[in-house]
Amino acid sequence: MATPEDASPRQRSRRTFLEIFLGSSIVASVLSFLYPVIRYLIPPAAAELGASTVLAGRVTDVPVNAGKIVPFGQQPALLIHTADGRFLAFVAVCTHLGCTVQYRPDLQEIWCPCHNGIYDLAGRNVSGPPPRPLTPLEVHLRGDSVYLSRTTSG
Repeated sequence: MATPEDASPRQRSRRTFLEIFLGSSIVASVLSFLYPVIRYLIPPAAAELGASTVLAGRVTDVPVNAGKIVPFGQQPALLIHTADGRFLAFVAVCTHLGCTVQYRPDLQEIWCPCHNGIYDLAGRNVSGPPPRPLTPLEVHLRGDSVYLSRTTSG
């Protein structure tokens, strides 16, 4: 039986070509199967769409001492009409694990139902696992419309 060393130069070049071709085909096949899996596991970063100011609704949409979840770009926002008539707004994403927070009118506090995190009406974390305060939003009243925008300070 002939060994590769005994083969003619033409047979060696053909064998080398076939080895490279088959090896490249296998690598390309494996990559074509892995690429969608990797894209699924590591989703692309979503760009922030929308304007910096968003119409949250009308003043009458949120009764006194109540809260309402409204869309703000790609995140929910919590609009609160306090018992003393002020409007407050925060990004409604808990700083612990990203759950959506809610306003508890009976206790006049912001509550995360996932792990019982509590925030005061200034957005400061007061109990539970949240490590940071909520991100505040500015509230602008124009006529009977309520607009939210990102805070310009710090």
